[in-house]
Amino acid sequence: MNRLGISERASALPGGEADVAVIGGGVVGLSIAYGLSRLGRRVIVLDEGDVAHRASRGNFALVWVQGKGLSMPEYALWSLRSADLWGGFAQELEERTGEKLSYSRKGGLMAALSEEELDARTFELSRLHNQAPDTARFERLDHAGMKRLLPEIGPSVAGGTYCPADGHVNSLRLFSALHQAAINAGADYRPNAAVETLDAHGGGFRMMTARGEVRAGQVVLAAGLGNARLAPMVGLDAPVRPQRGQVMVTEKLAPFLHYPLGTIRQTDEGGVMIGDSKEEVGLDNSSHHAVLAGIAARAIRLFPLLEHARVVRSWGALRVMSPDGMPIYDQSITHPGAFLVTCHSGITLAAAHAEVLAADIAEGRLAAELAVFSARRFNGVSKGA
Repeated sequence: MNRLGISERASALPGGEADVAVIGGGVVGLSIAYGLSRLGRRVIVLDEGDVAHRASRGNFALVWVQGKGLSMPEYALWSLRSADLWGGFAQELEERTGEKLSYSRKGGLMAALSEEELDARTFELSRLHNQAPDTARFERLDHAGMKRLLPEIGPSVAGGTYCPADGHVNSLRLFSALHQAAINAGADYRPNAAVETLDAHGGGFRMMTARGEVRAGQVVLAAGLGNARLAPMVGLDAPVRPQRGQVMVTEKLAPFLHYPLGTIRQTDEGGVMIGDSKEEVGLDNSSHHAVLAGIAARAIRLFPLLEHARVVRSWGALRVMSPDGMPIYDQSITHPGAFLVTCHSGITLAAAHAEVLAADIAEGRLAAELAVFSARRFNGVSKGA
């Protein structure tokens, strides 16, 4: 077992042959590997291991729709589609693995500390809904409305927005369940198998890894920030960059946060997760007191009772960001059978990745509705931060 409690089972497929090699063993890669395996495909998961800049370390465990796709309505609809699949997806994983995911979909809130902040958020959500009426509905709440849902809200809160499509989950158990479900369905998980080279070979693909050569008929790049290096090897483009987010967790508290907020949520075990930073610092995933102090100060304004809560852990992690912040789904023209999947909403999109995207990959083509997410949308556009 590694330090996340994930087994390091030896290879089960003779000769390292597979129908599909999924490069990346985080939430995104495991969701796709699980989906492919349950369709009967022979899958190898090549995971760099715990040394990777794994975005899964920093996820906030939200299954979130509110505000997604403000500049791309298709992303809002894709997020909602996945959120709508999540109930059955969570139940299936629990039944297959025995893990209790504690998935809840009572709705989610975003709080505003001024009328100006509330007006700006309401305007953005209204504009998105006008562009795509089928996106998730939302409700604007004043201070009294917020207090009815969250009695411990502080007097500094001017109001907020509520979306019934939002939810959250126990992310550590989800990660473990995806891993076990994929293996139970026949996937071959290989840790410490960073892919060094990738090329077309014999009608499929050959990967040289730290643990030897692997061959597969198809390949899915789900390696997060590592996709930037791997994608050009198969005629793809992955213009992604790291963006640091810092998170802290308090001691276990009596239940008071009955709805998750975009930046604060109480886990099923009682600890309160707080995270509210977006930092362009390259591959630095350290944490810093000044940023954490700012995050804590805002959290206390939202919920004054947190002032006396002890922080038991804090850390930094790297999001995987495209130039416009939206996912990239692509298939190679020059290397048929090579697919690229990258996003920074791996939890929200896990259900769609397992149940929709995996089926597309198994059939050897992406659905037309995903064409808008191709990296070709960045042609002629600066790909920097």
